[in-house]
Amino acid sequence: MIGEIVGLILAIIVVAVLFKVFRNIVGLVVNAVIGVVILWLLNLFLTPPVAINIWSILISAIGGIAGVIIVIVLHFLGIAF
Repeated sequence: MIGEIVGLILAIIVVAVLFKVFRNIVGLVVNAVIGVVILWLLNLFLTPPVAINIWSILISAIGGIAGVIIVIVLHFLGIAF
């Protein structure tokens, strides 16, 4: 009886931890996809276009919309990309 209760409590804890982890991961993946898609869409309309390389993609994926803004500002200032 005690073993079943301990097992149930452990299962609830594992489910709660996995829920928090996956909720954060899903948010990060959505943010990364939105950032890269916005960078790609802006690149269609910008003249001259931003160089899409590993650095601009990483900044956009990690930063999301804020990362895209950083890449665009650096591009317009002529500092990078």
